[in-house]
Amino acid sequence: MLTALAGLFAAAFTAATVLPFQSELIFAGLQITGMAPVWALILVASLGNTLGTYVNYWLGWRLESAGAHRWLRVPDAQFARARLWWGRWGIWTLLLSWMPVLDLTTVMAGSMRTPLWQFTLLVALAKTGRYIALAAITAGLFG
Repeated sequence: MLTALAGLFAAAFTAATVLPFQSELIFAGLQITGMAPVWALILVASLGNTLGTYVNYWLGWRLESAGAHRWLRVPDAQFARARLWWGRWGIWTLLLSWMPVLDLTTVMAGSMRTPLWQFTLLVALAKTGRYIALAAITAGLFG
């Protein structure tokens, strides 16, 4: 069981980064085979997936520290306005970070200097919600 959970953690962690990988099939497979309790699968997958987004957050932080908005020829004043918009409205897109394309919002959060506690809270809610929904769907299809 520990090996299976470690594999799930690694899959969920990798899937949360900018690398192309999916953890859903591994999660569902472990649930169907009953290799671990569903609550443990949800906990391990959510933790791995949330921690994996820290790679993206760090990447965004480092890119912006290196002046990425200037490379893209975005004037400082315009970037400052974008930061204000992000702080008010954009941060809520982190609740959609469970979706394949919108996981790039976690990179944006780093570049916009979103407070880590706020980032973690919103991303953890999104990632955990996805695995709860996946568990429910899997149980309904194969239960």
